[in-house]
Amino acid sequence: MTDYKKLIDAETWAFIEKTNSYYPPDTIDHTIGEQRAIYNRMCREFFAGYPQGVTAETTAIATPTDSIPIRIYRNASPDSAAMVLYVHGGGFILGGLDSHDDVCAELCARTGYEVVSVDYRLAPEHLHPDAFDDVMDAYEWAAGTYDCPVLLCGDSAGGNLCAAVAHATRGHVKKPVGQVLIYPSLGGDHSRGSYVTHAEAPMLTARDIEFYKHIHTGGVDRTGDITLYPLADADFAYLPPTVLITAECDPLSSDGEAYRDRVVAAGGNAYWFEEPGLVHGYLRARHTVGRARTSFTRIVEAVSALGKGDWIW
Repeated sequence: MTDYKKLIDAETWAFIEKTNSYYPPDTIDHTIGEQRAIYNRMCREFFAGYPQGVTAETTAIATPTDSIPIRIYRNASPDSAAMVLYVHGGGFILGGLDSHDDVCAELCARTGYEVVSVDYRLAPEHLHPDAFDDVMDAYEWAAGTYDCPVLLCGDSAGGNLCAAVAHATRGHVKKPVGQVLIYPSLGGDHSRGSYVTHAEAPMLTARDIEFYKHIHTGGVDRTGDITLYPLADADFAYLPPTVLITAECDPLSSDGEAYRDRVVAAGGNAYWFEEPGLVHGYLRARHTVGRARTSFTRIVEAVSALGKGDWIW
């Protein structure tokens, strides 16, 4: 049994306990509506505000069948080398423009890039592939709207959606310049690695992952569907340069390693960082936990470098 008292430091435990006070570990036993209310309250409690010089505009992308809400973050001292399409986490059932509002604002402030956050449709009202379709539409919009390269960035379920879009757009006339995937869910083997070692990790358990998968698919077996499980793709060639950043104490950590290995084996550029002693969802701890602060700086540096077409690892 994994000894988290040794792996996780006092600062991170304080963050876990604060999170659990707003979002208890048994939240998945509530109704979806109750889960969203609990999650939204937790996000408000952790909201860190906007850095100076960052403004945001909430608007929408019109599609033939839908309207996708987005929020555009701009810096008073912009860097037009690239723009970032940010896709939020939340197990495909939680989150939206407000849940990762301050994260996107800070990413904009520290890179100078314009950041567009996508409010994709959530399950169970909208089952797979609706979320994927929305992020694909948002990518097409960004590629057609901005003169600069588009970089994909997302956490957890958002990392999954970014990777799925990266796989789907390899032949695009303006394919992504890079992708930064933060503790992503990529469809790895649940019988090995971190899925076993960290099945009962604080903040995210193997049971949670199965719950989210069931809700997102409506219980339908999607084995082999690379728009949901990017690791199921038989071809990893021609993917954009990729940086994967995972948490050691997270069932999903092995997905980062497996994805890195596939990209490199296909001749591409990918780097995987496993952040020691951190847990799923640590982005919210970036101002209070030293390890999370260091990791967020790593994320910013990766986004900034890939946006400029640099590969520094």
